[in-house]
Amino acid sequence: MGGMRSETRSYRTGDRDTVLDLTRDCATFVADEVDGLLHVFVPHATAGLAILETGAGSDDDLLAALDDLLPADDRWRHRHGSPGHGRAHVMPALVPPYASIPVLDGRLALGTWQSICLVDLNVDNPDREVRFSFLAG
Repeated sequence: MGGMRSETRSYRTGDRDTVLDLTRDCATFVADEVDGLLHVFVPHATAGLAILETGAGSDDDLLAALDDLLPADDRWRHRHGSPGHGRAHVMPALVPPYASIPVLDGRLALGTWQSICLVDLNVDNPDREVRFSFLAG
């Protein structure tokens, strides 16, 4: 029968813009399941989740693109924290704080080069939580 299993895991993203690959933890979380949906959620106003290729430069390219779109300067009305901190509060509109991935027979149904990544531009908060929820099919 259907149902939901959920847990929160903690990650340290440090003091610089970060793309952190969560794919292995996601795969471990669903390994004993059958078919369903993995929902990943970040309960933070300054972080998001992206599904992209990592390790071939795309993760650094994403950070560079976000830096072009959301410069760390004094244009932001949201002004507490480090200079340019307001950009981190805008980022979740571009890199949403959630992702959903099909699970088939206990395996993530990702494409060959897809990874599930936490994207964090908030250099003032090095500690993040991510909620993994499995919804059985």
